Amino acid sequence: MTAAETIAAIRADARFAKATETLAAEHDRTVQDLITLTEIPAPPFNEEKRAAAYLEMLRAHGLEEVEQDEIGNVMGIRRGFGNGDMLVVAAHLDTVFPAGTDVRVKREGTKLMAPGIGDDTWSLAVNLAYLRALDAAGIRTRHDILFVGDVGEEGLGDLRGVRHLFDKGRHRGRIRAFLTVDSPQVEQIVSGGVGSRRYRVTFRGPGGHSYAAFGLVNPMYAMAECARGLATVDVPKSPPTTHCVSVVSGGTSINAIANAVTIEVDLRSASAAELEKLDRRFLQIVDEAVAAENAARSTRAGVITAELARVGDRPAGETPAGTPIRDIAAAAVAAEGYKPHFEFSSTDANVPMSLGIPALKIGAGGRGGRAHSLDEWLDVEPTEVLRGMRTSLATILAVAGMEGIPG
Repeated sequence: MTAAETIAAIRADARFAKATETLAAEHDRTVQDLITLTEIPAPPFNEEKRAAAYLEMLRAHGLEEVEQDEIGNVMGIRRGFGNGDMLVVAAHLDTVFPAGTDVRVKREGTKLMAPGIGDDTWSLAVNLAYLRALDAAGIRTRHDILFVGDVGEEGLGDLRGVRHLFDKGRHRGRIRAFLTVDSPQVEQIVSGGVGSRRYRVTFRGPGGHSYAAFGLVNPMYAMAECARGLATVDVPKSPPTTHCVSVVSGGTSINAIANAVTIEVDLRSASAAELEKLDRRFLQIVDEAVAAENAARSTRAGVITAELARVGDRPAGETPAGTPIRDIAAAAVAAEGYKPHFEFSSTDANVPMSLGIPALKIGAGGRGGRAHSLDEWLDVEPTEVLRGMRTSLATILAVAGMEGIPG
């Protein structure tokens, strides 16, 4: 069967209709799960409270081997009837917002507003809804499905939760495919993982009085030369490749030559080879900037040095066109009347993509906006939500192998 035929067979099955009825009937419960989880803060590297709550939710949904691993991920297995091969269905626990952020949910009709409500708390709640729907409909799958709430997807979390799942997790040898449910929009399917290298570079020098010590080497000038040098680097538009000096800090006073300044730099590419090339060039630029400043001004009180710390390293990868999981996701999106669009982004799917394991980011349904901002919002209008949830559930069932549906 083609992917389109598989999706059509799933959608025509009476059990899928029952699952859809359950999703619709339990809409309010899903929204309440969303509110409950959103109002449990999950700042970077401090997801413990939300993880504990989600662990109990997974346990209450009757999964097997419910556990929390060493890195903080929580998970449980919905057993299949096959040989133990596994599909991971994940959503990340963390948000980008620091401790102390007001995460109380405000509501205007079907529109909910709170930091992190759509990215990615909604997906956590939707995955619970899928479990209830599958159980109510009596649906079995060939593959075991490992439902995961993972840590460290955002920012400097550096995908540490999913890295651990594939590097050290006890199920790593059984995982045959990976779907991360992340963001509402189902038509936007992420099939390419944008890799990144992130650096914190501290330029140090002797410092001194801005007037009396004029002529001494200045780490601020070395930093500026480094930033200028990076700005001149040409990068390809395809594969998409970017660079950015993101954060600048340091200095002590307006009338003092700084003794230390720091920049943070973000390098990205959809190509592992291009990312490596850009990384090498940036390291050369740092060395050149240091050498140029030491040659341009006096080093009688000391020289300029640069200390580099790599603070982020996300692998690049792709689930290429022609891979069955891509065809399945596109067919499920099209069957619901959406237009599928494949794109590159940086998500938990980067890790399995980089390992050659079929992986995608799919949406949870509904509409949202202003992600990563304090006025993030999510519209949970039931009809649109159900369309999206039905789309992604069909994708999950086709990848996991729904009993009685050849694929």
